[in-house]
Amino acid sequence: MDFIIFIAAMAALIYGADFIIKESERIALHFNISHFVIGATLVAFGTSLPEMAASMMASAAGKSDMAVANVVGSVIFNITMVLGIVFLIAKKMNPTRNLFAKDSAWVVIPVVLFFIMIQDGIISRIDGLIYLLVMISYLIFLFSDSKEDLAGEIDESLTLEKFNWAKTILLLSIGFAFTIGGANFVIDSGSNIARDFGISEWIIGIFLISLGTSLPELVVSLVAVKKGNTEMSIGNIIGSNVANFSMVLGASSLVNPLTIDLVSTKFDMLVMLAASVTLVFILANKLYNKAGAIFLFTILALFLQNAVV
Repeated sequence: MDFIIFIAAMAALIYGADFIIKESERIALHFNISHFVIGATLVAFGTSLPEMAASMMASAAGKSDMAVANVVGSVIFNITMVLGIVFLIAKKMNPTRNLFAKDSAWVVIPVVLFFIMIQDGIISRIDGLIYLLVMISYLIFLFSDSKEDLAGEIDESLTLEKFNWAKTILLLSIGFAFTIGGANFVIDSGSNIARDFGISEWIIGIFLISLGTSLPELVVSLVAVKKGNTEMSIGNIIGSNVANFSMVLGASSLVNPLTIDLVSTKFDMLVMLAASVTLVFILANKLYNKAGAIFLFTILALFLQNAVV
């Protein structure tokens, strides 16, 4: 039964992602906002809802390990797996936006804050409020620099259609419902299997739940690349990671302060740091190709190998 649920959930993810990309294009065209900004805000926050729901529920249940592991694992999978696959399959990626100059700081800042906050082994409610302020700062930054040339970004057929808010909101809602609902079914079935085998909450969070909650980012990014919206796929991942730290951890720590075992989780934390630094290196050198994918897959392989061992 779990395998049937998994297949149906994956179909829902793909179907929902198509709606999200199409309607996001309509909004970008209507407001003359770049695909990167749409990907880093609307799409990123929408695809981060599974992480937020999972971590907040875990925090409310007193399962700090699972709440934090979900975020750490999601950041690792978003960068190494999702962007790795995007760079591998994309035929040509030449973003018009200077991603290193404009956005690399937002890859680094949430991670640095995370390592500072966990030195006492706890992410407090004050820390959560700081993260929410980071989220507000990120939104202000994006929309103060959101008007960019959309030439070559938009599906030409959309320019012939009249913008309709009601239709766009309805289809976006359907898309997010299918995407998030599909991810939740993947999480539930995977977690049930893991618990049957007596796997720890940290391992469930760092691998099964974080992988499941990263599926919306993966599917949406792949659909975006297929449609030629490479900036939306990169914006989706950077925005999702900012949201994972600031919105997901911030909200979860407001529900309950999150305690962390720094000894047993050290390797996973270091992998997350390595993945973030590698992403900045890729942005600096514009390695949006198979070379960049190899760098990311190498980190992913080390991460998975440690789990197996």
